[in-house]
Amino acid sequence: MKVLVTGANGMLGIDLCAELEAAGHTVIRADASVREGLSVPAWVAVDVTNTKEIGECLLYHQPDAVIHAAAYTDVDGCERNPDLAFRVNALGTWNVAAVCGAHRITMVYISTDFVFDGTQQTPYTEYDTPNPLSHYGASKLAGERHVAALCPRHFIVRTSWLFGIHGKNFPDTILKKAATQPELGVVCDQFGSPTYAPDLSKTLVSLLESPLYGTYHVTNSGHCNWHEFAQKAVELAGIKDVVVKPMPAEIWPSPTRRPAYSVLRHYALELQGRDNLPPWNQALAQFIAARS
Repeated sequence: MKVLVTGANGMLGIDLCAELEAAGHTVIRADASVREGLSVPAWVAVDVTNTKEIGECLLYHQPDAVIHAAAYTDVDGCERNPDLAFRVNALGTWNVAAVCGAHRITMVYISTDFVFDGTQQTPYTEYDTPNPLSHYGASKLAGERHVAALCPRHFIVRTSWLFGIHGKNFPDTILKKAATQPELGVVCDQFGSPTYAPDLSKTLVSLLESPLYGTYHVTNSGHCNWHEFAQKAVELAGIKDVVVKPMPAEIWPSPTRRPAYSVLRHYALELQGRDNLPPWNQALAQFIAARS
């Protein structure tokens, strides 16, 4: 299968392209730019917010599938600049979905737990009603709706708390701070499911072989709060004499309202007997080993 990946030079995109190639697929890497110092195979420069440009790109390469991982993921940045958030996350997705739908190209759209408001006390399934609190969540939900409306052959994949070795992420930030600071304060009243980019990539590749299009939740199994996530990272890294203190989110000012509980249940995968993602702490151990 020929697969075009947008956002191919991002944290998820790099692992995803590697996983696709390992599975025998032909990969077309597409991104707005290549990060300085990053060595990758030949890639396609494309701006997903440019309707003409993305249309010409897809029609020229004629992929069997597009995995749309390009997004504006700076949550506070989206809140400060909602027009940019909607231009990238909504319009960019609209552009990709319109071409995919018109030419019967399978589309995989990467979405987020931020489409939910976090008021539920049990894990969210694919059948729960979204209600985003932020411009980031709203713009990603708008992208979901464009995909569902325009592209029948689609997979909408919601994930959360993504981390990997190819980009800025929470456990890496914690470990760098723990190397120089004796005490760390970390949020203890927001709960979610950490997701390791290689594990998400494996599931995305497997979905391409499924005829069951629709919405999926994909994270590592289990859940925690940010404090527990940080504490486990420090423990697994073998860093001694660092105190990780639980702190309420309210002490860190932010323009963004975040869901307090955004744990995602993999209900669609469960129903199909395919929910086999490893626990988040096991994935975290693999991340720390790969990082060193």
